[in-house]
Amino acid sequence: MFEALDAVLLARIQFAFTVSFHFIFPAFSIGLASYLAVLEGLWLKTGKSVYLDLFRYWLKIFAIAFAMGVVSGIVMSYQFGTNWSVFSDKAGPVIGPLMAYEVLTAFFLEAGFLGVMLFGMNRVGRKLHFAATCMVAAGTFISAFWILSVNSWMQTPVGHVMGGNGQYLPGDSWLEIVFNPSFPYRLVHTVIAAYLTTAFVVGGVGAWHLLRDRTSVHARKMFSMAMWMAALVAPVQIFAGDMHGLNTLEHQPQKVMAMEGHFESHPDGAPLILFGIPDSEAKEVKYALEIPKLSSLILKHDLDAPLAGLDTIPDDEEPPVGIVFWSFRIMVAIGFAMLGLGAWSLLARLRRKLYDWPLLHRAALVMAPSGFVAVIAGWITTEVGRQPFVVYNLLRTEDAVAPLAAPAVATSLLAFVVVYFTVFGIGTWYILRLMGKVPHTGEVGVKRGDTGPIRTAGITPGPTQDPTRESKGEAVADRELR
Repeated sequence: MFEALDAVLLARIQFAFTVSFHFIFPAFSIGLASYLAVLEGLWLKTGKSVYLDLFRYWLKIFAIAFAMGVVSGIVMSYQFGTNWSVFSDKAGPVIGPLMAYEVLTAFFLEAGFLGVMLFGMNRVGRKLHFAATCMVAAGTFISAFWILSVNSWMQTPVGHVMGGNGQYLPGDSWLEIVFNPSFPYRLVHTVIAAYLTTAFVVGGVGAWHLLRDRTSVHARKMFSMAMWMAALVAPVQIFAGDMHGLNTLEHQPQKVMAMEGHFESHPDGAPLILFGIPDSEAKEVKYALEIPKLSSLILKHDLDAPLAGLDTIPDDEEPPVGIVFWSFRIMVAIGFAMLGLGAWSLLARLRRKLYDWPLLHRAALVMAPSGFVAVIAGWITTEVGRQPFVVYNLLRTEDAVAPLAAPAVATSLLAFVVVYFTVFGIGTWYILRLMGKVPHTGEVGVKRGDTGPIRTAGITPGPTQDPTRESKGEAVADRELR
């Protein structure tokens, strides 16, 4: 029943589906790990129990999100050897070592300190536990560093040479490959996006509990911290996005042409098309609502600056304009909505009404998932805008896919859809349940299983300890920490 389908299109859909699920969890865990480090640092500095309660509250959520991110990431790795084995063969000498460094640095760092962070609050000193939390947060950033370096090289490939067997081989300097022209912009833009994603989730949870009880100290603290992040970081993200756009215009001009909907060149200043329906067959944006010359002002800082259009690009190198056009607008619209909510919260704070305006709280609740939508829209803009190349201007997507039949790819795609929606749907449902419970004084963090660690053969467990005695000991240790 799948023989009439295109194997290349199915492979692209499968990778897009799995990476979309995966991208959600790192975008959340990167920001949440740093938020946990801030909470624990504030607790150590001020001694206020509200920070410790919030740390333990969000630690449980982080543990689940981190686990789902790891599992979904492992699945993605296998696709490089299955659906995209030709790509792995040709680009592997360049991207393989970078992905290996992600495992050897970030993953090992996170794995080494994650156990201490989750279960070591009452077993190690305060400073050592805080150091473990900071190492996990650093590990999430380092992971983003290497993965974005790989992706950026695929967008702006430099520093390589062509081998005799058709492979792309590293040249004289790995630094040129790692720090390729688009990498710094992508790293800054993506990491800030992760921080904003977490901030709006935290703000949405705080707003939910404020709507139910405005006197909740924990809800007030969450909401206040999140709104500070929105007010201060959203403008920085818009600036970083503008810089990223200028870099993309320099190195991937047809992607910007698709984002702007410019099918035709504009020698005397290009308009900014706000909305419309791109028609790639007719080479026009129908029902366009545009502002004259504003696109030239944004991209060239000159109202009359000429901008080339897709009429200068061969048809077989033109990206899917409709998808890129709308995904870019969704991302930008959410960015300005974040900016607006941050400004609204500043006004409420100045009037000492931050916790007393239900409309603000409802708006924050609606905006809670906005960061996830924005990062997915941004990813679609980046990856679809690179088409028809998987390595920009070097390797076409149709030449990078494995020689698999459509039925085989379709069967695995259906299996992924069923398993992902089941497993990750249950995980997301459980996270939402945890968020629905209000933080309280004496919040309990991640608890160790009652049976303890699994014993290896030949090691006899010690005498069974009275569980009530152990819980009392943990309570005493907890009071000492407070």
